[in-house]
Amino acid sequence: MEAELKEMLKDLESLKSLLPDPSHLSSINKLQSRVEHITNMAYSTPMRRSKVKDMSAEVVDSNPYSRLMALQRMGIVNNYERIREFSVAIVGIGGVGSVAAEMLTRCGIGRLLLYDYDKVELANMNRLFFRPEQVGMTKTDAAVQTLSDINPDVVLESYTFNITTVQGFDTFMTSLRTKAFGPSKEGNGVDLVLSCVDNYEARMAVNQACNELNQVWMESGVSEDAVSGHIQLLIPGETACFACAPPLVVASGVDERTLKREGVCAASLPTTMGVVAGLLVQNTLKLLLQFGNVSPYLNTLSVLDELLPLFLSQGYNSLKDYFPTMEMKPNPHCSNGACLERQKEFLLSKPARDAAAARARMEAEAALVAEGPLHDDNEWNISIVDDSDVEASGAAISDALPEGLTRELPSADHFQKPQAAEPSATIVDDLEELKKQLEALNAD
Repeated sequence: MEAELKEMLKDLESLKSLLPDPSHLSSINKLQSRVEHITNMAYSTPMRRSKVKDMSAEVVDSNPYSRLMALQRMGIVNNYERIREFSVAIVGIGGVGSVAAEMLTRCGIGRLLLYDYDKVELANMNRLFFRPEQVGMTKTDAAVQTLSDINPDVVLESYTFNITTVQGFDTFMTSLRTKAFGPSKEGNGVDLVLSCVDNYEARMAVNQACNELNQVWMESGVSEDAVSGHIQLLIPGETACFACAPPLVVASGVDERTLKREGVCAASLPTTMGVVAGLLVQNTLKLLLQFGNVSPYLNTLSVLDELLPLFLSQGYNSLKDYFPTMEMKPNPHCSNGACLERQKEFLLSKPARDAAAARARMEAEAALVAEGPLHDDNEWNISIVDDSDVEASGAAISDALPEGLTRELPSADHFQKPQAAEPSATIVDDLEELKKQLEALNAD
């Protein structure tokens, strides 16, 4: 486009020189100024990078994946490029969800599904990600606009509806089942669901959908006072679902919507939300790429922490940098029928899982035995010698120093007896003599 505009400017200059009538010059000058303005606008437009077909570990400034692929070279992950095969759904594109979406986009995730029904407001500008010029846009559309500029390789899908309505829930379930991105994959169309919503009703909707679909998901949240947060891994049938251990207030039958106070809004710190989003995405990468240990429950906060600081116990707290973790087993008396079905399936498959784990352990032990001694043969010629062999061969370690050197300190191998104190040279044996000396001093 820039080249065409330059050619047009050249043509206008040529036309000005060829026109015999100077009265037409004013019109040509106006046209020329407009073309120059369009040219300047074209130059000021942000440049978007082209798509990258294959991830490369080549260390050059033009490679957007070089530092990510270094994780593979350093042995952290076996095959980082597999990240392009995964699909992640993020429900709630707010303070945590939007930052998590940006992190996954920069990491090169294959496909992101974004769910939210709200619009960007100026009140959101204290958080990360959204920009003032996006005010009035739906959060999902604004997110797609920003994320596509950051990494055009990621497949982005925007869903603007409320998942707690009947129609919205059905659409949510259908979108999670769709396998357009990976038709050959087993199970659902997504590998992981991240819940970043701010209310109990939406969490229960995600919980119900994931229980019915047998879908692994992670839950997250930030407290009302903005200094605490939590993340939780939920595996249907294996770990507690969201209905297995409901908050005390919800279990008492109190409607959370009656707890909101008119004219009072929750506090919001981009720092706390950034920390929680970072922990959420870090555990997402560990789960998908199979490295490190995934935190089962990083926090001891109530699931209604956004609304009920009265019932909070201390979990991740930015005031103390406190990070507790715990495991939550499923409740055999859970009120969610789909959760109970997943628990039965998990128990029935337990013998097969235990046998597979025992077989893998035996194979690993056999591989260690087959490898032999670690230093039997190595490029540095390191060898291990038994002390008894040295003594049997009569070898002795010489303690003598080279000529001209002396020891400044005694040898630590020999116990040094303390020297006896010498008797005092001067002993005062006559008190009268001492008394005379004192009187003489006083007289002076």
